[in-house]
Amino acid sequence: MTRDLTAALDIGGTKIAGALVAADGTIHDRTERPTPPAGPGERVLAAVTEVLDALRATPRWRHVGALGVGCAGPVDARRGAVSPVNIPGWRDFPLVDGVRRHVGALPVTLVGDGVAMTAAEHAWGAARGHANALGMVVSTGVGGGLVLDGRPHPGPTGNAGHIGHLSVELDGEPCPCGSRGCVERLAAGPAIARWAAARGWRPAPGGDATAAGVAAAARAGDAVARAAFARAARALAAAIAAAGALTEIDVAVVGGGVARSGEVLFTPLREALADYATLSFLRGLRVVPARIGADAGLVGAAAAARTAADAGPGAEQQCVSPAGGTGH
Repeated sequence: MTRDLTAALDIGGTKIAGALVAADGTIHDRTERPTPPAGPGERVLAAVTEVLDALRATPRWRHVGALGVGCAGPVDARRGAVSPVNIPGWRDFPLVDGVRRHVGALPVTLVGDGVAMTAAEHAWGAARGHANALGMVVSTGVGGGLVLDGRPHPGPTGNAGHIGHLSVELDGEPCPCGSRGCVERLAAGPAIARWAAARGWRPAPGGDATAAGVAAAARAGDAVARAAFARAARALAAAIAAAGALTEIDVAVVGGGVARSGEVLFTPLREALADYATLSFLRGLRVVPARIGADAGLVGAAAAARTAADAGPGAEQQCVSPAGGTGH
């Protein structure tokens, strides 16, 4: 039997998505469940296994040769454990062991969700052809990943490029990660909505009180909503410029739910980046929207699993490059 599909999970603070992914990145049998907002780790794992069970029930499952798991971080890819800042029930949680109980002998590869998104955008999306790039997922949290010298660079534990926990406001509010003034506390969707609400913004009766609702109000000209996105954009720009100064990336690809706000986010983000990226070698640094969209995490997790499976049992954590090579 040909096993030409890879199963993938994309686990975040809002939803848990799953799909079967072909070698060219085509998505089949996509399914998702909401991430439980609170409770013990096993409750979140139960939602993950619901997604896996839905995939296993499809006729295509018999063609699956590996499973890739992209998860909000931090992750520890060496031990198969996760401690996502935006999933409080998971602290050093043995995710890979839990998943393996439901997929039998399938090889399982764990990567951070930002690393997965970046791998997908480098292989097929907006970072394709760039030797040095930053990918960012701006959603319930803020994650990221790096491409350096033409290859995705997850780092020793799979967390390199975790830009959401750079501190951009030294005296800012405490972050659940233990630091303060993190990008995530200013630019993630809940942070945008919280800041706008604290300054008097309210959706229309029955309207959307999330960052998507704030974005709609900003497009309609609401001053507080526009200020909320400008604040988020400045935090993102400061972090992108810092990443550029350290790594000489030439493009930052921004995806996730907040990025779907479009020019409400990207116009002030580009303007702010011009204020921060002022060194001579940063002046060409561009910020662009992700091309693959909401399924980039799934596609990237599948790509990482396929590469690891091709490398054979015992291979170290790897991610794919557009040319099919690997990076550590």
